[in-house]
Amino acid sequence: MSNRPTVLIVDDEMRSLEAVERTIDDEFDVRTASGAAEAERILAEDWVQVVISDQRMPGTSGIEFLKGVRERWPEVIRMIISGYTDPGDIIEGINEAGIYQYITKPWHPDQLLLAVRNAARLYQLQREYDLLAVEAKVAAPVLERQLAQRREQLKRVFRMEEIVRAEGSPLDKICGLTRRIAGYDIVVLVTGESGTGKELFARALHYNSLRADKPFVVENCGALPDPLLESELFGHKRGAFTGAICDRVGLFEQADGGTVFLDEIGEISPAFQVKLLRVLQGGEIRPLGSNQRRMVNVRVVAATNRDLAEEVRAGRFREDLYYRLSVMHVHLPPLRARPMDVPLLAKRALEWAVKLHGKPVKGFTDEAIAFMQDYGWPGNVRELENEVQRMLVLADGEYLGKELLSAPICASGQSGGEELCSTSWANGSLRERVEKMEAHILLEVLIRHAWNKSRAAAELGLSRVGLRSKVERYGLERKLDS
Repeated sequence: MSNRPTVLIVDDEMRSLEAVERTIDDEFDVRTASGAAEAERILAEDWVQVVISDQRMPGTSGIEFLKGVRERWPEVIRMIISGYTDPGDIIEGINEAGIYQYITKPWHPDQLLLAVRNAARLYQLQREYDLLAVEAKVAAPVLERQLAQRREQLKRVFRMEEIVRAEGSPLDKICGLTRRIAGYDIVVLVTGESGTGKELFARALHYNSLRADKPFVVENCGALPDPLLESELFGHKRGAFTGAICDRVGLFEQADGGTVFLDEIGEISPAFQVKLLRVLQGGEIRPLGSNQRRMVNVRVVAATNRDLAEEVRAGRFREDLYYRLSVMHVHLPPLRARPMDVPLLAKRALEWAVKLHGKPVKGFTDEAIAFMQDYGWPGNVRELENEVQRMLVLADGEYLGKELLSAPICASGQSGGEELCSTSWANGSLRERVEKMEAHILLEVLIRHAWNKSRAAAELGLSRVGLRSKVERYGLERKLDS
């Protein structure tokens, strides 16, 4: 059985019929008929992809014949050859017959062959589309169930109760606040140092809200220049800029009904701040290169590690946009301000790393946990997760001990200044509290710069002599290289 497409040629003139057959029979299986009745019998018995009919035939014209083909075999691609150079007189019939190609006499062999190739390809594409439509219809209920299961799983994962924290952690109040505001469609600004989990809280806001069944999309505003950021968020029309070869739907439209998380919002330029303000005020977006505005229904959660109030005072951030973004403000404390959370976070990070690397261990030694709690974690939770992963990779035994910790973490535990890495400056006189805080800052900067006096002094705005004086005063001199 041939795999070539089958083409039926219908013409009452034998010479014309043979001419068409000779033109295409190298690439197609050809059937011929001298009239409409014979052609319909072939269509009923054979699998035909393309029909080519002459217009002028005795009895039934080509147009009338192809109208019948459309009714009985609608999937067959229909073509007509006519001596009319202007099809205006029969245009209504052409439309009723759903004719794919109108070819005038005299036709060129290459023109006819190309037209038949395209018709056969169109038939194949239609068939593939129909098969995909059937498969999609069958698979749709399964996909909907899987999507619903995934949503329920995410709702469980991002419950406030699942956010890792110890009893009495500063996060307790923050989780309570997040739970209270999650159900209200207000803009939320999440601030905090890098690595404190701002995106985690943004997802918790979304999956504890009435929008939980709709999309949650993320964009890092500091990673793209203005034109690309505008395209990512609002979309663009084809030809809007070099490389825009097709229309693109932006994240605001993709998230319609859901939540858009704008990370590093403090990095956007003043020009883009104006465009974002317009969206927040009116809920309208305009894709690049388009004259039409579109309404979107999204909740915006923004995040930054900058002090936006200070950025406003410095003239780098619009005051009206700041107040629009900070309808509700959630500030996440750094990890050094909640050392009681470190053991639980380390345990969770270890569970994840074990699954990732397939290297089971039982946990941490008490000494390792103590050292980790004493450390200031300038990189916050992200740094802790990376440290745990590093320890697991280097481990040989069942428990991760302090010998696997990085040098800065070991140094913080050896300083003898246990109180310096904690929040104990909350007690004592004002002078004592200030001194403890100053000593803590000195220690943290020295550790971060691997005890390099010049770099630490430069960051703190001190001279090298001034730094040494303070280090000696707080009993840290034994940690410095001579």
